[in-house]
Amino acid sequence: MTPPLSHDRNRDLLLAEGVERVEEGAEPLEVEQILADVPPSPSQGAFRAAWERLRAVPIRADWPFREPSRVEEMPHPDEPLPIDRASLPDRIHAAWLGRCAGCLLGKPFEGLDRDAIRQYLDAHDAYPLLDYVPPPTNGEDGPFPYKGTTRGSIDGMPRDDDLDYTILNLGIAERCRRALTPEDVAVAWLEKLPYLQVYTAERQAYHNLVDGFAPPASAVRYNPYREWIGAQIRADLWGYISPGDPAGAARLAWIDASISHTKNGLYGAMFFAGLIAAALGETTLDDALDRAEGVIPPESRFAAMVRTVRAQHAEGQTWDRTLNAISREYGTYHWIHTINNAAVVVAALLHGQGNFSRTIGLAVTAGWDTDCNGATAGSILGALHGTTGIPNHWTAPLDDRIETAVVGAGGTHIAALGSRTTLLAMRSVGEPMA
Repeated sequence: MTPPLSHDRNRDLLLAEGVERVEEGAEPLEVEQILADVPPSPSQGAFRAAWERLRAVPIRADWPFREPSRVEEMPHPDEPLPIDRASLPDRIHAAWLGRCAGCLLGKPFEGLDRDAIRQYLDAHDAYPLLDYVPPPTNGEDGPFPYKGTTRGSIDGMPRDDDLDYTILNLGIAERCRRALTPEDVAVAWLEKLPYLQVYTAERQAYHNLVDGFAPPASAVRYNPYREWIGAQIRADLWGYISPGDPAGAARLAWIDASISHTKNGLYGAMFFAGLIAAALGETTLDDALDRAEGVIPPESRFAAMVRTVRAQHAEGQTWDRTLNAISREYGTYHWIHTINNAAVVVAALLHGQGNFSRTIGLAVTAGWDTDCNGATAGSILGALHGTTGIPNHWTAPLDDRIETAVVGAGGTHIAALGSRTTLLAMRSVGEPMA
């Protein structure tokens, strides 16, 4: 049985829910008044009453966005792309390698802002960042919280939740394929994911599942993190197994995301799953971005963000100016939110100009959720260009090995994960999932 939340934790959840409600368009003054009435350590009864009041605050009449969460209200985009079967195994393997390398590059800097990252890299003559992070050389620089993540110390891919979910979802896909339901994902979490290895929205959803609340209730009950980045980092596998079919990938990503996320939390997962699926087809990055935009609600904050970042790049805006604009427009979101981090990934893909090292380096040095952003950018570049597009200095330290917290998976080989994924992808070609 899930233990009751502490009174202090109750207040933290209410404050976070207040922020979430305002960000999704609720009337700020009403939210502020409700929070002002909350005592420093609210009882369970007071917490529940305040939570229901916050949830009841209506969306402002002048709110310019429309953000549904039901799959029936999502767009129905183009037909699938043609797929080159001969290159597909290599591109899927590269996507796994790119995800690992990008994640590992970002781990030392997770949660830091770009100024702190730049200061460290400048001190070590490592900017621009085109290789793994150099190790600290004195007490002021570290140590970093994660072992085996800096240049010279890497011995395989260490455990990270960004890869845990990719590995877990591969097992789910092998078992369920097109019959996948949110309940299948929920059961797999409870069977295969240790509770202390899930965070924010996923941890709240885990609480709810244990307490008997099935999806979609598991995504919203006492979950103020439902638009944060968690579903987005779980989405890549659904793109891998849906080559050329962004709509099918997005639908699978929605099924997965719906147990813990709503609105833009869903769209981040759907967009990047669709982008990877498109990248595995014979297409350019711009074409892939066009198709990925087609799987998310066009009147959402997420879609508006993608259009803005792409327009600024088309106008010739520099990388530094782009980051300044992203910080101004989206910097008020929490550093683990979906929208600001997705903006960084889209910008890095555009400014990286197809160069793997530059792309993941830009995604990481922009700050915020650096391991997640590096992983997503690396995954997309791998899918788009294959293993020849990933320099050896990124893959050699991985030694084809990856650790995971997923129960029963243990240490495994990245190539084996790619082979298993390719088998599912080959079965999907010509059989749209949407």
